[in-house]
Amino acid sequence: MKYFILLIVLGSLGSIIYGFSIHDEYTALGNKCIGFGTAGLFLVAMPLFLYKESRGKKMKDYMLTEDNIRKMRGEEIEKPENQ
Repeated sequence: MKYFILLIVLGSLGSIIYGFSIHDEYTALGNKCIGFGTAGLFLVAMPLFLYKESRGKKMKDYMLTEDNIRKMRGEEIEKPENQ
């Protein structure tokens, strides 16, 4: 998966660079290459990377909840007496 994402990123960057290099002679083709490269980066590579990196992580640990605010301040969490 890591190498697949890297291949998409390198292909997208190559497409963007190629688009800028031929933009003077072939404007329409250059714009298409730049657009496909940008779409590849932001619509394919970035979601795949985020999915790969976030697997197995608890989203609750990254949310700003009342309990997490108390943990950051170093305060103890008050538990009700009946529990």
